[in-house]
Amino acid sequence: MRKTALYSRSGAGAPPPPLAPAQPPAAVEEAAADPPMPAAPRRRIRLPQQPRALWALIALLSLALALALAAALRPMPRLTQAQIDAAVRHSLEQHPLPSPATRAAEAVRPSVVRVTGYQREREGQQDKETERGVGTGVVIVDTGVILTNLHVVQGADSVKVMFADGLEATASVTGLQTENDLAVLQAHKIPDDLHAATLRGTGGLLPGDQVVAVGFPFGIGPSVSAGVVSGLQRTFRSPVTQQRMSNLIQFDAAANPGNSGGPLVTMEGEVVGIVTAILNPTPARTFIGIGFAVPIENAASAVGMHPF
Repeated sequence: MRKTALYSRSGAGAPPPPLAPAQPPAAVEEAAADPPMPAAPRRRIRLPQQPRALWALIALLSLALALALAAALRPMPRLTQAQIDAAVRHSLEQHPLPSPATRAAEAVRPSVVRVTGYQREREGQQDKETERGVGTGVVIVDTGVILTNLHVVQGADSVKVMFADGLEATASVTGLQTENDLAVLQAHKIPDDLHAATLRGTGGLLPGDQVVAVGFPFGIGPSVSAGVVSGLQRTFRSPVTQQRMSNLIQFDAAANPGNSGGPLVTMEGEVVGIVTAILNPTPARTFIGIGFAVPIENAASAVGMHPF
């Protein structure tokens, strides 16, 4: 049997691949209008590749650092003494300092109280309290313990004290030291921020040392007067009671009736004595330049405090 010859047409190859679906025209136009943005290249700091240039850069940075350090460590110009004195004078003229007496008075003022004694009198069907005397006291313990003169409260039916902040309270006499004309009071009510005075012994006290007396002369106050210590270990006899007191501080800061029981204060604001008497050779009862104070050592012993 004759076989049929197998053959293919000239130029004919494998069948063509299927065509991809045509892209819609709108999509083609959009892609052509907004091509994708290429990513920004990262910047890199490139140091000089040549050794000579690298060393030059290092030298330049070192020089800049050295100049900065030299400027920071440069010594300030020295001032002359005249320039310093002129600067101090200018500062004091613009902002004057308070006087030593002012600083001393301000230091003790929160501890100074007005002490008033009252006497009860019967008027009709009611009792009436009459003021019989005004003096001064100083807080020595912040629980309301107050030192004053005995003659300020002696014979009073009741005693009231007024603190620096204006609070008024009744008080009881809890101790006496008659030989030094001293009385100890305990206030029945006290301010929340009550401050006790700073006490200082008289061991280093000398005639000529500056002092201030703070009190309520004639009920006016608190008033401040300044002076110096005139003498130590003085003796005084009261012309009224004939009581003799010794080891007193003599001073010339003005004191008058009402100053009794108030503090005698150093320029450091420390209480060295309790004002107790003034020398009064005439019936005028005014200050003539000689006052006396009980040393704080004696006064503190009236409340059982250790001597200085």
